[in-house]
Amino acid sequence: MYVEWEAPEVVSRPHPLVLVHGGGGQGSEWLTTVDGKPGWAAHFVAAGFATYVVDRPGLGRSPYHPELIGPMGSVFPYEAAVGLFAPPARAAEQTQWPFGRESGSPELDHLVAGFGPLPTDLAASQELDAARLVSLLERIGPSVLVTHSAGGPAGWLATDRTPTNVVGVAAIEPMGPPFATFPIGSLDWGLTTAPITFARRFERPDDVRDARPADLSIPSFTDKPVAVFTASASPFRDWAPATVDFLGAAGAKATWVDLQESGIVGNGHGLIFEANAHETVRPVIDWITELGS
Repeated sequence: MYVEWEAPEVVSRPHPLVLVHGGGGQGSEWLTTVDGKPGWAAHFVAAGFATYVVDRPGLGRSPYHPELIGPMGSVFPYEAAVGLFAPPARAAEQTQWPFGRESGSPELDHLVAGFGPLPTDLAASQELDAARLVSLLERIGPSVLVTHSAGGPAGWLATDRTPTNVVGVAAIEPMGPPFATFPIGSLDWGLTTAPITFARRFERPDDVRDARPADLSIPSFTDKPVAVFTASASPFRDWAPATVDFLGAAGAKATWVDLQESGIVGNGHGLIFEANAHETVRPVIDWITELGS
Protein backbone atom coordinates (compact mmCIF):
# COMPACT_ATOMS: atom_id res chain seq x y z
CA MET A 1 0.00 0.00 0.00
CA TYR A 2 1.50 3.30 -1.12
CA VAL A 3 1.34 6.00 1.57
CA GLU A 4 2.34 9.64 1.37
CA TRP A 5 2.28 11.99 4.31
CA GLU A 6 2.51 15.68 5.04
CA ALA A 7 2.59 17.55 8.32
CA PRO A 8 2.74 21.19 9.34
CA GLU A 9 6.00 22.53 10.72
CA VAL A 10 4.33 22.42 14.13
CA VAL A 11 1.88 19.56 14.59
CA SER A 12 -0.76 20.89 16.96
CA ARG A 13 -3.05 17.84 17.03
CA PRO A 14 -2.29 14.75 19.12
CA HIS A 15 -3.42 12.15 16.56
CA PRO A 16 -2.72 11.81 12.84
CA LEU A 17 -5.38 11.41 10.16
CA VAL A 18 -5.39 8.54 7.65
CA LEU A 19 -7.34 9.30 4.46
CA VAL A 20 -8.79 6.29 2.63
CA HIS A 21 -10.13 6.88 -0.89
CA GLY A 22 -13.15 5.15 -2.40
CA GLY A 23 -14.09 2.85 -5.28
CA GLY A 24 -11.57 2.42 -8.05
CA GLY A 25 -10.07 5.80 -7.23
CA GLN A 26 -6.76 6.75 -5.68
CA GLY A 27 -5.26 8.88 -2.96
CA SER A 28 -4.85 11.87 -5.27
CA GLU A 29 -8.60 12.50 -4.85
CA TRP A 30 -7.76 14.03 -1.46
CA LEU A 31 -5.06 16.32 -2.87
CA THR A 32 -6.89 18.69 -5.23
CA THR A 33 -10.36 19.67 -6.34
CA VAL A 34 -11.52 18.95 -9.87
CA ASP A 35 -10.77 22.56 -10.79
CA GLY A 36 -7.26 22.51 -9.32
CA LYS A 37 -7.64 24.08 -5.87
CA PRO A 38 -6.18 22.50 -2.70
CA GLY A 39 -8.05 19.40 -1.56
CA TRP A 40 -9.02 18.10 1.84
CA ALA A 41 -5.53 16.82 2.66
CA ALA A 42 -4.10 20.34 2.45
CA HIS A 43 -6.85 21.71 4.68
CA PHE A 44 -6.20 19.01 7.30
CA VAL A 45 -2.48 19.86 7.31
CA ALA A 46 -3.29 23.57 7.63
CA ALA A 47 -5.48 22.72 10.64
CA GLY A 48 -2.48 21.17 12.40
CA PHE A 49 -2.81 17.47 11.59
CA ALA A 50 -0.15 15.08 10.41
CA THR A 51 -1.98 13.60 7.43
CA TYR A 52 -1.43 10.26 5.70
CA VAL A 53 -2.93 9.63 2.26
CA VAL A 54 -3.07 6.01 1.12
CA ASP A 55 -3.54 4.33 -2.23
CA ARG A 56 -5.41 1.12 -1.51
CA PRO A 57 -3.65 -2.04 -2.77
CA GLY A 58 -3.93 -2.43 -6.53
CA LEU A 59 -5.07 1.16 -7.10
CA GLY A 60 -3.35 4.43 -7.91
CA ARG A 61 0.30 4.31 -6.88
CA SER A 62 -0.05 0.81 -5.39
CA PRO A 63 0.61 -1.39 -8.44
CA TYR A 64 -1.75 -4.23 -9.19
CA HIS A 65 -0.03 -7.61 -8.68
CA PRO A 66 -2.50 -10.32 -9.81
CA GLU A 67 -0.54 -13.08 -8.04
CA LEU A 68 -1.05 -11.31 -4.72
CA ILE A 69 -4.37 -9.52 -5.18
CA GLY A 70 -6.16 -11.97 -7.46
CA PRO A 71 -7.90 -11.57 -10.82
CA MET A 72 -8.67 -8.06 -11.96
CA GLY A 73 -12.29 -7.04 -12.50
CA SER A 74 -13.69 -4.96 -15.31
CA VAL A 75 -12.78 -1.32 -15.85
CA PHE A 76 -14.94 1.21 -14.02
CA PRO A 77 -17.62 2.24 -16.57
CA TYR A 78 -17.62 5.86 -17.68
CA GLU A 79 -21.41 5.92 -17.43
CA ALA A 80 -21.22 4.76 -13.82
CA ALA A 81 -18.88 7.62 -12.98
CA VAL A 82 -21.32 10.10 -14.49
CA GLY A 83 -24.19 8.58 -12.52
CA LEU A 84 -22.20 8.60 -9.30
CA PHE A 85 -20.49 11.98 -9.38
CA ALA A 86 -22.50 14.13 -11.82
CA PRO A 87 -25.93 12.55 -12.28
CA PRO A 88 -28.06 14.49 -14.79
CA ALA A 89 -31.13 14.13 -12.56
CA ARG A 90 -29.35 16.06 -9.77
CA ALA A 91 -27.92 18.79 -11.97
CA ALA A 92 -30.16 21.54 -10.58
CA GLU A 93 -29.24 20.62 -6.99
CA GLN A 94 -25.54 19.88 -7.49
CA THR A 95 -24.39 23.45 -7.89
CA GLN A 96 -20.88 22.79 -6.55
CA TRP A 97 -20.03 20.72 -9.62
CA PRO A 98 -19.64 23.67 -12.03
CA PHE A 99 -17.92 21.54 -14.65
CA GLY A 100 -18.95 19.44 -17.61
CA ARG A 101 -21.55 16.77 -16.87
CA GLU A 102 -21.70 15.09 -20.26
CA SER A 103 -19.56 12.17 -21.36
CA GLY A 104 -16.41 13.52 -22.94
CA SER A 105 -16.17 16.70 -20.87
CA PRO A 106 -12.54 17.37 -19.81
CA GLU A 107 -13.25 17.30 -16.07
CA LEU A 108 -15.04 13.96 -16.21
CA ASP A 109 -12.34 12.59 -18.49
CA HIS A 110 -9.68 13.62 -15.97
CA LEU A 111 -11.62 12.08 -13.08
CA VAL A 112 -12.42 8.78 -14.79
CA ALA A 113 -8.88 8.42 -16.16
CA GLY A 114 -7.69 7.89 -12.59
CA PHE A 115 -10.08 5.05 -11.84
CA GLY A 116 -8.71 1.52 -11.85
CA PRO A 117 -10.50 -1.83 -11.86
CA LEU A 118 -11.24 -3.48 -8.54
CA PRO A 119 -10.35 -7.12 -7.88
CA THR A 120 -13.12 -9.56 -8.73
CA ASP A 121 -13.06 -10.84 -5.12
CA LEU A 122 -14.33 -7.80 -3.22
CA ALA A 123 -14.13 -9.51 0.19
CA ALA A 124 -10.46 -10.41 -0.35
CA SER A 125 -9.79 -6.88 -1.54
CA GLN A 126 -11.32 -5.41 1.62
CA GLU A 127 -9.32 -7.82 3.78
CA LEU A 128 -6.13 -6.69 2.06
CA ASP A 129 -7.07 -3.02 2.46
CA ALA A 130 -7.67 -3.57 6.17
CA ALA A 131 -4.48 -5.55 6.70
CA ARG A 132 -2.36 -2.80 5.15
CA LEU A 133 -4.18 -0.10 7.13
CA VAL A 134 -3.54 -2.06 10.32
CA SER A 135 0.17 -2.22 9.44
CA LEU A 136 0.21 1.54 8.94
CA LEU A 137 -1.65 2.22 12.18
CA GLU A 138 0.70 -0.03 14.12
CA ARG A 139 3.56 2.05 12.76
CA ILE A 140 2.16 5.57 13.33
CA GLY A 141 0.01 4.92 16.41
CA PRO A 142 -3.57 5.86 17.32
CA SER A 143 -5.16 7.83 14.48
CA VAL A 144 -8.47 9.03 13.09
CA LEU A 145 -9.60 7.29 9.91
CA VAL A 146 -11.26 9.46 7.25
CA THR A 147 -12.84 7.25 4.60
CA HIS A 148 -14.79 8.00 1.43
CA SER A 149 -17.40 5.85 -0.33
CA ALA A 150 -16.10 2.31 -1.00
CA GLY A 151 -13.15 3.03 1.26
CA GLY A 152 -15.64 2.77 4.13
CA PRO A 153 -15.43 -1.03 4.54
CA ALA A 154 -11.66 -0.84 4.88
CA GLY A 155 -12.14 1.60 7.75
CA TRP A 156 -14.70 -0.59 9.51
CA LEU A 157 -12.50 -3.67 9.16
CA ALA A 158 -9.34 -1.87 10.31
CA THR A 159 -11.23 -0.63 13.36
CA ASP A 160 -12.30 -4.20 14.06
CA ARG A 161 -8.73 -5.51 13.70
CA THR A 162 -6.96 -2.85 15.79
CA PRO A 163 -9.50 -0.82 17.80
CA THR A 164 -6.91 0.69 20.14
CA ASN A 165 -5.22 2.36 17.16
CA VAL A 166 -8.42 3.92 15.81
CA VAL A 167 -9.44 7.01 17.77
CA GLY A 168 -12.54 7.50 15.63
CA VAL A 169 -13.87 7.20 12.10
CA ALA A 170 -15.13 10.04 9.91
CA ALA A 171 -16.98 8.17 7.15
CA ILE A 172 -17.66 10.42 4.17
CA GLU A 173 -20.64 9.07 2.22
CA PRO A 174 -19.70 5.47 3.11
CA MET A 175 -20.74 2.49 1.02
CA GLY A 176 -24.25 1.50 2.05
CA PRO A 177 -26.93 1.04 3.11
CA PRO A 178 -26.39 -2.12 5.18
CA PHE A 179 -26.56 -5.33 3.12
CA ALA A 180 -26.79 -3.41 -0.17
CA THR A 181 -25.86 -5.07 -3.45
CA PHE A 182 -23.71 -3.32 -6.06
CA PRO A 183 -22.27 -4.33 -9.45
CA ILE A 184 -18.92 -4.96 -7.74
CA GLY A 185 -20.37 -7.06 -4.90
CA SER A 186 -22.61 -6.92 -1.84
CA LEU A 187 -22.27 -5.91 1.81
CA ASP A 188 -22.92 -9.41 3.08
CA TRP A 189 -21.90 -8.66 6.68
CA GLY A 190 -23.80 -5.42 7.02
CA LEU A 191 -21.34 -2.69 6.09
CA THR A 192 -18.60 -4.95 4.73
CA THR A 193 -18.23 -7.74 2.21
CA ALA A 194 -15.51 -9.39 4.30
CA PRO A 195 -16.47 -10.89 7.68
CA ILE A 196 -16.35 -8.66 10.74
CA THR A 197 -16.25 -9.82 14.38
CA PHE A 198 -19.70 -9.73 15.94
CA ALA A 199 -20.07 -10.67 19.62
CA ARG A 200 -22.43 -13.41 18.51
CA ARG A 201 -20.96 -16.04 16.22
CA PHE A 202 -22.70 -16.07 12.85
CA GLU A 203 -22.09 -19.04 10.60
CA ARG A 204 -23.37 -17.38 7.42
CA PRO A 205 -23.85 -13.82 6.18
CA ASP A 206 -27.59 -14.48 5.85
CA ASP A 207 -27.70 -15.02 9.61
CA VAL A 208 -26.45 -11.46 10.11
CA ARG A 209 -29.10 -10.08 7.78
CA ASP A 210 -31.84 -11.89 9.72
CA ALA A 211 -30.47 -11.05 13.19
CA ARG A 212 -32.15 -8.73 15.66
CA PRO A 213 -30.41 -5.38 16.27
CA ALA A 214 -29.64 -6.56 19.80
CA ASP A 215 -27.48 -9.35 18.33
CA LEU A 216 -25.40 -7.11 16.07
CA SER A 217 -22.91 -5.94 18.69
CA ILE A 218 -19.31 -5.64 17.44
CA PRO A 219 -17.07 -5.52 20.53
CA SER A 220 -14.34 -3.48 18.83
CA PHE A 221 -16.92 -0.78 18.03
CA THR A 222 -18.06 -0.30 21.62
CA ASP A 223 -18.21 3.45 22.35
CA LYS A 224 -16.09 4.17 19.27
CA PRO A 225 -16.80 7.70 17.96
CA VAL A 226 -18.08 7.45 14.38
CA ALA A 227 -19.62 10.15 12.19
CA VAL A 228 -21.31 9.61 8.83
CA PHE A 229 -21.10 12.74 6.68
CA THR A 230 -23.43 13.26 3.71
CA ALA A 231 -23.91 15.90 1.02
CA SER A 232 -27.20 17.61 0.21
CA ALA A 233 -27.45 16.54 -3.45
CA SER A 234 -26.19 12.98 -3.08
CA PRO A 235 -28.32 9.81 -3.03
CA PHE A 236 -26.04 8.54 -0.25
CA ARG A 237 -27.83 11.00 2.02
CA ASP A 238 -31.02 8.95 1.69
CA TRP A 239 -29.66 5.86 3.42
CA ALA A 240 -27.38 7.51 5.99
CA PRO A 241 -29.89 6.92 8.82
CA ALA A 242 -29.85 3.16 8.17
CA THR A 243 -26.06 3.13 8.24
CA VAL A 244 -25.96 5.11 11.49
CA ASP A 245 -28.57 2.79 13.05
CA PHE A 246 -26.46 -0.25 12.15
CA LEU A 247 -23.35 1.33 13.65
CA GLY A 248 -25.32 2.22 16.78
CA ALA A 249 -26.53 -1.37 17.11
CA ALA A 250 -22.90 -2.47 16.77
CA GLY A 251 -22.08 -0.33 19.82
CA ALA A 252 -20.46 2.72 18.24
CA LYS A 253 -21.19 6.29 19.28
CA ALA A 254 -22.58 6.96 15.84
CA THR A 255 -23.64 10.37 14.55
CA TRP A 256 -25.09 11.55 11.25
CA VAL A 257 -23.63 14.87 10.12
CA ASP A 258 -25.84 16.19 7.33
CA LEU A 259 -23.92 19.02 5.66
CA GLN A 260 -27.18 20.59 4.59
CA GLU A 261 -27.99 21.27 8.24
CA SER A 262 -24.73 23.24 8.45
CA GLY A 263 -25.83 25.39 5.53
CA ILE A 264 -23.50 23.63 3.07
CA VAL A 265 -25.56 22.75 0.01
CA GLY A 266 -25.06 21.89 -3.64
CA ASN A 267 -22.67 18.98 -3.20
CA GLY A 268 -22.86 15.46 -4.60
CA HIS A 269 -20.98 12.27 -3.83
CA GLY A 270 -17.67 13.88 -4.81
CA LEU A 271 -17.84 16.51 -2.09
CA ILE A 272 -14.19 15.92 -1.21
CA PHE A 273 -13.04 17.34 -4.55
CA GLU A 274 -15.88 19.62 -5.64
CA ALA A 275 -15.53 23.39 -5.99
CA ASN A 276 -16.26 24.22 -2.33
CA ALA A 277 -14.03 21.56 -0.77
CA HIS A 278 -12.72 24.25 1.59
CA GLU A 279 -16.26 24.43 3.02
CA THR A 280 -17.22 20.74 3.02
CA VAL A 281 -14.11 19.84 5.01
CA ARG A 282 -14.88 22.24 7.87
CA PRO A 283 -17.54 20.12 9.66
CA VAL A 284 -15.17 17.15 9.44
CA ILE A 285 -12.33 19.13 11.02
CA ASP A 286 -14.71 20.40 13.71
CA TRP A 287 -15.94 16.88 14.53
CA ILE A 288 -12.42 15.47 14.73
CA THR A 289 -11.31 18.39 16.89
CA GLU A 290 -14.11 17.64 19.33
CA LEU A 291 -12.58 14.16 19.76
CA GLY A 292 -9.54 15.85 21.25
CA SER A 293 -7.53 15.10 18.12
